[in-house]
Amino acid sequence: MMREALFGGVNAAVLTPLHDDLSVDLDRMAGHCRWLLANGCNGLAILGTTGEANSFGIAERMAIMEGLVARGIPARTLLPGTGTTAIPDTVALTMRAAELGCRGALLLPPFFYKNPSEDGLFDYYDAVARRVAPGIALYFYHFPAQSAVPITSGLIARLLAAHPGRFRGIKDSSGDFANTRDYVRRFAQHGFEVYCGDDGALHALLQEGGAGCITAASNVGSAISAVVYANWDREAGAQAQVTLSAIRRAVTSAALIPALKSLMARHTGAPSWRILRPPHRTLDAAAEAKLFAAFDAAGLRLTPVAA
Repeated sequence: MMREALFGGVNAAVLTPLHDDLSVDLDRMAGHCRWLLANGCNGLAILGTTGEANSFGIAERMAIMEGLVARGIPARTLLPGTGTTAIPDTVALTMRAAELGCRGALLLPPFFYKNPSEDGLFDYYDAVARRVAPGIALYFYHFPAQSAVPITSGLIARLLAAHPGRFRGIKDSSGDFANTRDYVRRFAQHGFEVYCGDDGALHALLQEGGAGCITAASNVGSAISAVVYANWDREAGAQAQVTLSAIRRAVTSAALIPALKSLMARHTGAPSWRILRPPHRTLDAAAEAKLFAAFDAAGLRLTPVAA
């Protein structure tokens, strides 16, 4: 396990609760963030895929970062997603995160134009790094199933050489553990932090020398993830991983974001947790029933969840 990672440990890919008019419910989001930090999370990856970030405008994303800090969420715990298809927007979001005191930012590749060359991707990240003032660490976000733009080891090596100390790590949401392990074996010796986006890979990644996880299921399973992290080299960690993997299978048995919001609605008793921005849609009753049965069978009993 990597011990000196900036966001080492358990990081939730934080959900974004909404009001009926589809505006962000910052009070509820801050409450959820506080609960996560009290129940096993070391960090909070806001404005990611699970947080529906690409359904929000740039001004809204800035307001979310600002609103959480204003409500007492420590900026040092926040790892906001700031990668967009436009260099000026990515730079603006990343700079605002730095100004607020965030220690890192998670950058999707420019995902609209497909099959970009490695040189083209290098140019994008190089342009961002040159425009963002030092002081905030930049993390790659590898999610080829969603972005269709992979972050290759060759690209990482080039950017690490071009910008020493700027690109600190990567979240790998490929679901391909061989790829995640390759990142570790190639770059961890240089202090490069590798985080899995798949809860089921956490124990194995820590044994390889990875830094931790940034995952959707941590919204409800962070306490179990924390047991895996704390006991990565002991049998207790392997046993906790069995439960964590079952939780992951349960929450992915339906559409992931609607499923997590349905679980939050049930656990908090607040129906508004089910609200999503289109094109996401709320689960129907049958899908919810199946989800709840699968989740309960995983054996997790949550502490009281903030409404």
